[in-house]
Amino acid sequence: MLVIFFCIVLLILLVSWAKVNPFLAFLIVSISAGLCLGIPLDKINASVQKGLGDTLGSLAIIICLGAMLGKLVATSGAAQKIAEVLVSAFGTKYIQLALVAAAFVVGIPLFYGIGFVLMVPLIFSITYKYKLPAVYIGLPMLSALSVTHGFLPPHPSPSALVVLFHANMGVTLLYGVIVGIPAIIVAGPVLSQFLKNIPSEPLATFRAEEIPQEKLPNAANSFFAALLPVILLGITAAFPFIGDNKDYLHKVVAFIGDPPIVMLIALIVATYTLGIKQKKNMGQLAGIYTDAIKDISLILLIIGGSGAFKQVLTDAGVSSQIADGLKSFNLQPLFLGWLIAAIIRVSLGSATVAGLTAAGIVSAMLVKDPSINPNLMVLSIGAGSLAFSHVNDSGFWLYKEYFNLTIKDTFLSWSVMETVVSVVGLVGVLILNVFV
Repeated sequence: MLVIFFCIVLLILLVSWAKVNPFLAFLIVSISAGLCLGIPLDKINASVQKGLGDTLGSLAIIICLGAMLGKLVATSGAAQKIAEVLVSAFGTKYIQLALVAAAFVVGIPLFYGIGFVLMVPLIFSITYKYKLPAVYIGLPMLSALSVTHGFLPPHPSPSALVVLFHANMGVTLLYGVIVGIPAIIVAGPVLSQFLKNIPSEPLATFRAEEIPQEKLPNAANSFFAALLPVILLGITAAFPFIGDNKDYLHKVVAFIGDPPIVMLIALIVATYTLGIKQKKNMGQLAGIYTDAIKDISLILLIIGGSGAFKQVLTDAGVSSQIADGLKSFNLQPLFLGWLIAAIIRVSLGSATVAGLTAAGIVSAMLVKDPSINPNLMVLSIGAGSLAFSHVNDSGFWLYKEYFNLTIKDTFLSWSVMETVVSVVGLVGVLILNVFV
């Protein structure tokens, strides 16, 4: 336990104080852990390489294809069209709900940073057009983006946790939606009612130019392309409950519903419907996809580094000892997973790093205690990884600068919203655990 404490403190210091790249920090901490735990010198490198390779081997396809799809949804104007349709359908009276729905739909295929930069200009245009408080309008949308980022595959951290815990991606997605909707409502429309008086003058610099209407894809095409991964995963999750699981059709559905195949099918369909059909040539699409990979390359490396750390703990036998030691605290396992992720999140700032580090610590608990639902553990850790974003989180500064707020008002709005999402998410997971 002292070694693990030392390693986590070292990781925190390297990332937050020394400003070391998180991937390099994970490698340094993994090797340090191997040395301190007595793994033979000739086996430390093999352990690090195995952990990195095993983790990325199953995730690289999902995350890369998801990034490509998200980039295409953004650059084609599909996300803008989805937002416009929802705002038009809900009207100004229910404008918050429209923005929440838009962010939830768009946030599923988009990575958080892309979704933020893409959706915030819509918030500002509505703020200026209808003379509404920017924080009051914007916070509900951002709460939806946070939930999709922390709870729902194919986002990096939930996808990685699904693999680490041998959970079912379709079931996790379904549970994530069930838990996520109440978290969005409480942290978004409800919380924002108390924040109407926070002064905010969004900078005009961040009002992005909109794509002309004649160049936007139609609404059906936009919704279908963005939601196709969810539709396919949902069908796959439900299909085993229908008929004989051993017949040929079930095998075909299981193959098609495998997450890498789902993302590949969705990207191929979107390449035609949002690319070629919108008069983009393959050269342009190749450029979009290349940029998408650049956007998430560091995320992939961080995930690989976390896998290396986990493997060193496993090979040293410490993960099992930690699991046994944590049981002595007599805490509910799902709460324990949330608590560890929350502590690391507050210390490091990165939701992805917090979720993956916590997963490496508690993974042995799932092996020793089969009664723990792995799908719910993914969501519990995901919720914990969103707790209390503050000055060491890039999202905190992104929100502050875009909305032109003081540090105090950023704490009162953004940090509180993230914490409410985290706590309500945990409560939802614990309630769901009673019924599944």
